[in-house]
Amino acid sequence: MASTSIEWTEMTWNPTTGCTKISAGCKHCYAEVMSKRLLAMGIDKYANGFKLTLHESALNIPYGWKSPKIVFVNSMSDMFHKDVPFEFIKKVFEVMNDNPQHVFQVLTKRSENLLKYSKELKWTHNIWMGVSVEDSRVVHRIDDLRKTKARVKFLSCEPLIGALPNLNLKKIDWVIVGGESGRKPRPMNEDWVLDIQDQCKKADVSFFFKQWGGTNKKKNGSLINGKKYFDFPPQYYQHLEELEAMGY
Repeated sequence: MASTSIEWTEMTWNPTTGCTKISAGCKHCYAEVMSKRLLAMGIDKYANGFKLTLHESALNIPYGWKSPKIVFVNSMSDMFHKDVPFEFIKKVFEVMNDNPQHVFQVLTKRSENLLKYSKELKWTHNIWMGVSVEDSRVVHRIDDLRKTKARVKFLSCEPLIGALPNLNLKKIDWVIVGGESGRKPRPMNEDWVLDIQDQCKKADVSFFFKQWGGTNKKKNGSLINGKKYFDFPPQYYQHLEELEAMGY
């Protein structure tokens, strides 16, 4: 496990590392950059750099957490990558099934594989499933997500590199939006953000604005008209009530 500065989660857990680029959102992949740094630092887990690698030993980690966590699963990979065996995906889900006190946030760009396997996976209440939607070319991922039985379904519109008008937000609980950061970030139009925010409001979907991004993301911040929008879905607060009932 590892602590993280990602605003919409508490920590990361990576049963797999490494990936391959599949759409425009992958162009400046932060995980690829970080993997190279960790390889250069001699971190054993990243000995293969950004080549897809399974880590069986990581499957036991959540069983050792003493207090409830919000966990981003595979921040350095994509669990539904075509080269991740379905049997391994099942093992990851079994770990999440066995630890209902934790919220596990899974995010993929491979929605076709998500849909392919979804009926064979056990969707316990603590598994939040999301798809990346960086521009209008990949909105089909939302339709695939909608067909799963995840308790919370969310969109990660980060990096947002194009307008997303007329989104179908039926059965979507949460939308995260953020601009690209790094050395050569692609620009994000303010109107794109405001339009998504308005669509979420009309559809009664929780809206989380992560950052404006840019070469100096700290300076640009995360305010929209002077206000932060760090909203979580209603199920998050239900989860807190469930934890209280479980004795946490």
